[in-house]
Amino acid sequence: MSTAHPSTTHSSTDLDDDVYGAPVLVEPETRRLDGVVREAYVPPFAKPVRHGSLADLPFENANTEPDAVVLSRKTADGSWQDVTAKRFAAEVLAVAKGMMAEGLVPGDRVAVMARTIYEWTVLDFAAWAAGLVVVPLYPTSSPYQARWILHDSGAVALITETAGQAAALGPELPHLPDLRRLWVVEKGHVDALAEAGTHLPDAEVEVRRGMLGPDTLATLVYTSGTTGRPKGCALTHGNFFAEVDNAIELLYPIFRARTGEEASVLLFLPMSHVFGRMVAVACVRARVRLGHAPSLAAEDLLPDLASFRPTCLLTIPYMLEKVFNSARAKAESGGRAATFDRAASVARRYGEAVEGRQTGAGPGPSRSLKAARALYDPLVYRKIRGAMGGRVRYAICGGSPLGRRLSAFYAGAGIEIFEGYGLTETTGASTVTPPMKPRLGTVGWPLPGTRIRIAADGEILVGGEHVLRGYWDPQAGGVVSAAPDGWLPTGDIGELDDEGYLTITGRKKELIITSGGKSIAPAPLENWLRSHPLISQVMVVGDNRPYVSALITLDPDGVTHWRRMNGKHPVPPELLADDQELLAILQRALDEANKMLSRPESIRRFTVLPVDFTEEAGHLTPSMKLRREEIMRDFAREVEALYGG
Repeated sequence: MSTAHPSTTHSSTDLDDDVYGAPVLVEPETRRLDGVVREAYVPPFAKPVRHGSLADLPFENANTEPDAVVLSRKTADGSWQDVTAKRFAAEVLAVAKGMMAEGLVPGDRVAVMARTIYEWTVLDFAAWAAGLVVVPLYPTSSPYQARWILHDSGAVALITETAGQAAALGPELPHLPDLRRLWVVEKGHVDALAEAGTHLPDAEVEVRRGMLGPDTLATLVYTSGTTGRPKGCALTHGNFFAEVDNAIELLYPIFRARTGEEASVLLFLPMSHVFGRMVAVACVRARVRLGHAPSLAAEDLLPDLASFRPTCLLTIPYMLEKVFNSARAKAESGGRAATFDRAASVARRYGEAVEGRQTGAGPGPSRSLKAARALYDPLVYRKIRGAMGGRVRYAICGGSPLGRRLSAFYAGAGIEIFEGYGLTETTGASTVTPPMKPRLGTVGWPLPGTRIRIAADGEILVGGEHVLRGYWDPQAGGVVSAAPDGWLPTGDIGELDDEGYLTITGRKKELIITSGGKSIAPAPLENWLRSHPLISQVMVVGDNRPYVSALITLDPDGVTHWRRMNGKHPVPPELLADDQELLAILQRALDEANKMLSRPESIRRFTVLPVDFTEEAGHLTPSMKLRREEIMRDFAREVEALYGG
């Protein structure tokens, strides 16, 4: 085993050389087999939590710093109302007493179906304070999907955001004998819960909290079910502590206010997903001001960003791609496309030069490159940061690899990307880009306290205190271990480099094996093509076929802009597949992608679908992952046509 020497980062207030007051950054220990790095480990930065639970956090904050602003709540007029630690703890206490007054007992499961709203976080901590287990439901779930999770988890109570959600589930309720309570946020039921428990003494909640420990079950988070029925991941309070405490210590630029600037996070990804929940818990733990934005629609999200003005965003590659493509389209509409393209090139080269200096591979940006970046900052980069609220310096990006080009661009534009990789089963991230030590195109190195191992077949295995206790199985009487030997098989395939950085190359179950025996991971190709401004989604096909093909869906905004810029009249989506000029542009994009591949791996044919892949149609998960089996079923005729069928 070889251990790299710890390194410390110190810097100035310049973009590429920032002062973080950084702790020592411990580099991974690596283990080789046959000359190849097969294992990487970073020791924990945070002391393990041996007593207490997440339920204690609001009350600890209120005792330590009662007037600290820990959340902001959006009001009816669109402004933000600050919530102090003292007030948040009081709200959590009141709702917890209400749940107890309604007859919920320790260990009961309570389900929450809501968008990313303030009440989500209140309900989370209130349920924990009452000794309950929270079961998140996506608000986009079909009644059947919701019924399956409610039944499997044995939930005794359900809280929906809207009356419409409750009504849609109405026909399913007779099939859920365990469900005894149904509350609706928009009907004021959260306030009613707080009123219902006023007669209970505060000490009863303290008793419930005292019953909890790190090994107590905190939540059942169901996987998206891309390869079968959703599985309930049993995550403990200790799992969350191991995850968030080490993340807070590692990602100090995000969670520590600097130079008098308040650290703040606007959360707009689903809290039904473990990624969003983990960041919400981390913000409460670190007393970083947290806001909730329920809508991802640009007309809703952009005003929220402008008024909240976060310093950090939690996002996915799809959204960063859209921001970039929208900015370029706007520049082109104003006759400034060439300026934008030069600025993008400068930002990428700048980001790569900073990476080179930080990793010891180069001297950093030259004087001329710094001057070019300074020139384009007010023209391009500042406008992109402005669209995100104007104060954004960091983004935590997960879900799928972002790719080297966009990572370098955003770094050069003044937004540091912390790219991560993880699963529901790992309470969020298992690897993350270390501050001041990025390696563009990778998903970073192990989160402190995490071991990453590459199995003989290339599968990524994960070990650590953040790995779930097991999967929920009511037939087996509770939780069944998911990693009996201490290693969780992820189903993903990847590689570790000499310094312990992880690169994801695909999913085991998604590997395409052509009739010629060539194995191909589709995800890197799909991610690369999806960044094109005219492309919304791509699915590569070719399993047991003579060559590789692709199903492509078009980005409506990108196509509308392209047609307008080229003097073309709008046409129905079904006619776009016959636009030879459009097809030629897409072919050039595929040709560029194919340059990275051998001939057997290259995409030979493609077809443009008349509709996009959507979550509503069942083609995407809530976190924007492709549901391949459903797509293959619904577009079987188009796939056959690619092979002469």
